[in-house]
Amino acid sequence: MEKFEYITKKGLKKLQKEIERLERVERPKISMQISEARDQGDLSENAEYNAIKEAQGLLEMNITKLKKKLINSRIIDGVIIDKTRVSILSTVKVKNLTYGGEQVYTLVPEGETDLNIGKISIHAPISIGLIGKQVGQIAIIRLPNNVILHYKILEILFNEK
Repeated sequence: MEKFEYITKKGLKKLQKEIERLERVERPKISMQISEARDQGDLSENAEYNAIKEAQGLLEMNITKLKKKLINSRIIDGVIIDKTRVSILSTVKVKNLTYGGEQVYTLVPEGETDLNIGKISIHAPISIGLIGKQVGQIAIIRLPNNVILHYKILEILFNEK
């Protein structure tokens, strides 16, 4: 049995659009390039043909991978999430007791991370350390480089639908 992964409705739509783009735009484009390369004659010595065939294989592998991800995805239901504790889809305001300052993180499914706007993977060390904590509690987080951070939970918000 495959391991499933959580996804938001927005993430699901993005994944579906990417699969559709690869199948309807990129696949026909590569097929056309293969036809053009075939028309150039001897395929055994045609480097362009070999490169395009390799690109086709990578494209098909990517489509298969994304479809598998789609099949194994489960949409997160924000209604059943305990909003008093840090969990997936929560936006957490924390005070860094180790170095000072405050940060805001939104814990999202793996494929929806965007560090530029504070969206971190639910599997990241910081997320793992924050999960289950409530406002006022201290999270002790060990990063991969063995730095230990102490975060105080200041606020928990749920704004993702």
